[in-house]
Amino acid sequence: MQEVIIDNEFMLLLPPLDKQTYAWLEENILQHGCREPIVLWNGILIDGHNRYEISMKHGVEFKTADMEFDSRDEVIVWIISTQVSRRNLTSMQLSFYRGLHYNTEKRIYTKVRETNEERNPEIFHHNDGISNNGPTAARLADQYNVSQATIERDAKLAHVITAIGRESSEAKRKILSGKPSISRKRLRAMSGEQENDIAEIAASIEDGTFVSRQVGETAPVMDSKFDENDFAEAQPLEVLVNRITDDIYTELRALARDGDEKALKTALRDSIVILEELYEKI
Repeated sequence: MQEVIIDNEFMLLLPPLDKQTYAWLEENILQHGCREPIVLWNGILIDGHNRYEISMKHGVEFKTADMEFDSRDEVIVWIISTQVSRRNLTSMQLSFYRGLHYNTEKRIYTKVRETNEERNPEIFHHNDGISNNGPTAARLADQYNVSQATIERDAKLAHVITAIGRESSEAKRKILSGKPSISRKRLRAMSGEQENDIAEIAASIEDGTFVSRQVGETAPVMDSKFDENDFAEAQPLEVLVNRITDDIYTELRALARDGDEKALKTALRDSIVILEELYEKI
């Protein structure tokens, strides 16, 4: 078998399969073999992580397909496009991918511009044909069928989730899977947090002690279950419910204003799940 390199940054871009789907994939590979090639870039695995893991675990032969890209950022854009096209993603995952796509293309544009300026410092006074930040947001808005404002908000959200992921891959996984219940508004509000604060937030998400709150706010910490005596001090619960519903209303209203019908439906579905989970904890 060809040697395959696992890159953590690329691997963390992929939403993990749930246990049932992973088990189905494992059973399918054991019965029929690994029929779809593992995709590599310079020997680095960029698509097929689950197929590769299962094949290596059971000694199943697999084929590889090599792709060519000029940079890691181009690989990231390809991974994002591949995941969005094939997965039934949650509203949070879609927001993250859209924002990451935008942030990555900004980096690509900046590097190309800097290179061109170094080569032609006297004559480089115009757009070189690569979209600048404004047109990039407009183009991605058309591609994802959302508004430009949504892309720009998602960019801030992706920046925060990426920063949290650098501190804890588990915290990032939990955010993208919807646990804890944390709104996109709350995440965007963390964009001004210092590195130490981000590390603390990541640790609390990983160990399950995180309580969603506005930056600088003090929020009561709630136990995951209550007995009848706890309702004598139910104010923390009321505060939390109000904050969650306010976040949901703000997010849905913004999406409705932007005219993002698909994103609105997905966000509404996720909001119902959040409220059901809160109901079960009471």
